[in-house]
Amino acid sequence: MLSFENDYAEGAHPRVLQKLLETNLEQLPGYGTDRYCASAAEKIRQACGCEQAQVFFISGGTQTNRTVIAAMLQGYEGVISAVTGHVNGHEAGAIESTGHKVLAIPGEAGKLRAKDVKDWIDNFYADSSYTHMVFPGMVYISHPTEYGTLYTRQELEALHQVCRERNIPLYLDGARLGYGLTAPDTDVTLKDIAQLCDVFYIGGTKVGALCGEAVVFTRNNAPRNFMTTVKQNGAMLAKGRLLGVQFDALFTDDLYYEAGRNALKHAETLKEAFREKGYPFFLDSPTNQIFVVLSPERMARLQDKVRFSVWEKTGEGDTVVRFATSWATTEEMVQRLIAML
Repeated sequence: MLSFENDYAEGAHPRVLQKLLETNLEQLPGYGTDRYCASAAEKIRQACGCEQAQVFFISGGTQTNRTVIAAMLQGYEGVISAVTGHVNGHEAGAIESTGHKVLAIPGEAGKLRAKDVKDWIDNFYADSSYTHMVFPGMVYISHPTEYGTLYTRQELEALHQVCRERNIPLYLDGARLGYGLTAPDTDVTLKDIAQLCDVFYIGGTKVGALCGEAVVFTRNNAPRNFMTTVKQNGAMLAKGRLLGVQFDALFTDDLYYEAGRNALKHAETLKEAFREKGYPFFLDSPTNQIFVVLSPERMARLQDKVRFSVWEKTGEGDTVVRFATSWATTEEMVQRLIAML
């Protein structure tokens, strides 16, 4: 069965695996205190152009979102997210389980608009009973979004400005950041993100690593004893070296960007094939996630031959589905899918 279901169906990039093999028998300190974690953190600081950045390695994306958000909020605060945001819809209430509410507001193509965030916060404080409500304590975005869309630098600057004026942090979920940074028409770089966000993470799980994410606090602003909070949330590996070795490899010789470009190259080929064969798009995603609308008949035929993600129903009885390419997608896989279409 051919699979375009997600971008983490395979294990790890061969160069990451090779690095793990080469270092396998080294005896190293645990819990992220080894030299590979230190080396990877320094490479990330250099890539971000942010010497003061504090870098931490965490086991997975949900663990990262849960730990970072809970650590940065006061007990009476919640996190603003788009309704379609990952923390609102696809993390099984992980944020709420910490006692913090996700304050979901409408977005546009998966993105939060600065004006909507500003208006929501202003309306909150205009309510005379706001002391009885959950305070907005952070803004959460993802880049790419759940729909594969990307923020422009201007949009990030506008959100950054709103957060500065309201004195709350801007947090960027970068689970698929490698695919966003290498999109052909993006004007957002890793250095831009480090400049405009208070905290973000670089996704490894979906961009060539076996597992793991790298959290970056950009202003020497990590919560006190943050790694203790990581451990409390079950997000710390005793063999922290596994994360350090992988990110050290991903940030050597531009492997992280190479992985992203491979996915985007094959995604463009598939998008053109969908267009030529008359498959309607749900929206225009510039990254590795392709959202098309399938009739019940087309969907039934394709499901017998290829795996893809079912996203949502349309009002006409059709279904929005997602095909995702990855760092491991090959030309042969793409051509097999095109033949099925």
